[in-house]
Amino acid sequence: MARHLVLGNGKMLVNLDKNGFLRDLYFPYVGQLNHIGGQLCRFGVWCGGKFVWLDHPSWNIQLGYIENSLVTNVTARNEELGLELSINDGIHQRESIYLKRVVVRNLTGETKEVRLFFHQDLMIDGNEVGDTAAYYPGNRTVFHYKRSSYFMFNGRSPDGGIYQFSTGIKRFHSAEGTWRDAEDGELMGNAIAQGSVDSTISFRADVPGGSESTYYYWMAVGENLEEVKRLDQYVLESHPEKLLSRIVIYWNNWLAKAGDGFADLPPEVARLFKHSLLIVRTQIDERGAILAANDTDILQYNRDHYSYMWPRDGALIADAMSMAGYHGAIAPFFEFCSRALSPEGYLYHKYNPDGTVGSSWHPYVVEGNPRLPIQEDETALVLFALWKDYERLGEIELPQALYPTLVRKAASFLCDFVEPSLGLPLPSYDLWEERYGIWTYTAASVYGGLMSAACFADLFGDYERSDRYRNVAERMKMGVLNHLWDEESGRFARGLVQRDGTWVKDMTLESSLFGLFEFGVLPADDDRVARTMNAIAEGLAVRTEVGGIARYTDDYYFQQTDDVEAVPGNPWIICTLWAASFRIETAKRLEELEEPMAVLKRVTRHTLQGGNLPEQLHPLNGEPLSVAPLTWSHATYISAVCKYLRKRERLASGAVSLIEWEKRDASI
Repeated sequence: MARHLVLGNGKMLVNLDKNGFLRDLYFPYVGQLNHIGGQLCRFGVWCGGKFVWLDHPSWNIQLGYIENSLVTNVTARNEELGLELSINDGIHQRESIYLKRVVVRNLTGETKEVRLFFHQDLMIDGNEVGDTAAYYPGNRTVFHYKRSSYFMFNGRSPDGGIYQFSTGIKRFHSAEGTWRDAEDGELMGNAIAQGSVDSTISFRADVPGGSESTYYYWMAVGENLEEVKRLDQYVLESHPEKLLSRIVIYWNNWLAKAGDGFADLPPEVARLFKHSLLIVRTQIDERGAILAANDTDILQYNRDHYSYMWPRDGALIADAMSMAGYHGAIAPFFEFCSRALSPEGYLYHKYNPDGTVGSSWHPYVVEGNPRLPIQEDETALVLFALWKDYERLGEIELPQALYPTLVRKAASFLCDFVEPSLGLPLPSYDLWEERYGIWTYTAASVYGGLMSAACFADLFGDYERSDRYRNVAERMKMGVLNHLWDEESGRFARGLVQRDGTWVKDMTLESSLFGLFEFGVLPADDDRVARTMNAIAEGLAVRTEVGGIARYTDDYYFQQTDDVEAVPGNPWIICTLWAASFRIETAKRLEELEEPMAVLKRVTRHTLQGGNLPEQLHPLNGEPLSVAPLTWSHATYISAVCKYLRKRERLASGAVSLIEWEKRDASI
C-alpha cells in the first residue's frame, strides 16, 4: 500500500505507484471524486517485436523528483530491450493539466523503432457505470467523459501525434480492456465505447543507435468538451517542454521561503524537510480542506479511505506549515472550519473536501443513552493552531474575520462541554477514534484551545469573554493535575473511563501524552511531564533494528507480532517525532540535540523510494504499513525540523554569550 509519486496543484491531484502507473486522479477537489480509483493506468513499450509494460520485472526503475519541485525524475532501464527511459511527470501549477515527458535512449548501436503505449482506465466520478471513451477527430485526441467530467489525452513524438488508438470494454464479461489489445504493438482503432470502458493510445519514432528521442503525453481535465479542447491547445501552443520547465521553476520559487539555513542538519534531513513541504501542499485543496492521505490501496483492507479532512490532523498540519512560514497555504483551512462548524460550536469527526460531513463509526446512541459522536480535540486544536499562526506572523485580518464565527462559537462550546465534578472535558472519543472517555490528550488540547481563544479575546478587547475562557482553562489544568496524574506509577494516565458509575484511570502507556507540554498545560521540563515522556521513550520503544515509538501498548492496528514486550505496537512516524520533539524542547546544551538529530536522520531512511513517508512501519523489516504518503507524518517532520533549528539557534547564541562573558572575565 503506497503511492510513491504524488503531484498536485490544489484542485487536481495525481498519484503514481512504484511502476510509474497512474493510480489515482482527483478533480475538482483534492481527495474527492477519484476518477481512477486505484486501477492501473499502464505505460508500456514495444521495441523490436517485444512488448513490455513497466511493471514487468525486466525493468530496473529508480524513482525520485527533480530537486525542490513537484516534477518527477524517474529512470527505467531494460537491458533486454536495450532501452533506458528518463521520465518526468508534472501537473501544471495553475491549470488542470497532467504532463509526461519520456526520453528514450537507445543503448545499442543500431536504430530501433520504439512505440510507447499509454493506457487510460478511468472510473469517472468514482464508478465505471455510464462512461464514454471516444476518438475526437477535430484535434486527433482520445477523450473520456461522464456528466460534467471530461478527460482529453494527447501527445507528441518526433514522428508526430497519436500513432494508433483504441477504445473498448473493460472488466465486463470476458473483456479485459484495450491494454490487452496493445500487447502485440498494434491498436485496432475502435472509435467509441460506452459503459465500463478504457482506451489506449500509442506514439512511435525511430531512435538511432546510441542516441535518444523525446516523447510527450498529456491529459487535460475540465467540465466540458470545449474546456479540455482549450487546455489541449494550450499545451500544443506553449509546448510541453516549456510547461514542464515552468512547473519546476514555480515550485523552486515556492520553496524559496524555506531557505537554506539548516545549521548542522545533514543534507538528507534538509531534503526531506523541503520534500515534506511540497507533499503537504499537494494534499491541501484550494478551498481549505487538508486531506489526511489519498492512497486508495487502503480500500483493500477497509471499504473506506483516508481522503477526508480530520480537523485535528488539519490543525496540526496547518500549525507545522505556519512554523515553516506558509501562512498563505493554510489560511483557507481556518475558513473551511468556520463554515463547517456546527450551530452548537463543535466540529464533526471528519469532512469531505467539499465541506460535507464525512463517514463515521461513532454512534449517536449507546445502550439507549444518547452520545455526541465527536472528538473534542478536533474543535480545540483549530483554535490553538489559529492563535499560533497569528502569534508567529502577526496576520490579524484572518482571525478578526473568524473571531465571531469560529473562535467565539467554538470557545463557548468548549466552556460548556465540561464535566463539572472534575473540571475536565465531558467524555468524547480519543484522537485515535477508538475509545470513549475523558482523555489527557483531549483535556490538554482543550486547555490550549481555550487559552488561544482568551488571547484572541484580549487582542480584540473582548475582556469578559477572555476572563471566562481563561478561567475554564485554568480549572481544566487543575483537573488534569488532580485527576489524571498517577503518583503510584509516576506518570500521567491516558485518561479516565467510567466503570460501574465511577471514573477509573486508564493507565495504558500512550504516546499522545506529549500534548501536555505541546499545548501548554505544563512546561516540558516539569518533572511530571519528564517522567511521563521518559516512560513513553522506554515503554513504547520498538526494540528491533527498525526502532521508533509505538502509539500505545499493544496497539492492534495493522499489528504484525504479538511480542508486545519487544514490539508494543508498530512504529509510527508521528509518535517517533513527538518523542524527539520533547528532547528538543528540553535540551539545555547543544550536545543534547544529537539524539533528536539522529531521529530525524533515521526517519529519512524509512521513506519510500521517491521520498514519501508512510503512516507506520513494519516493526521487523521497516516496510511501510497503512497509507503513504500520510500528510500528518510529513507535517510532523516539518514541525520537528523547525523546532530543532530554532532551539539550536537559541542554544548557540547562548553559548556565544557565555564564551564572551568568560573572555571578559579572563581579561579582567
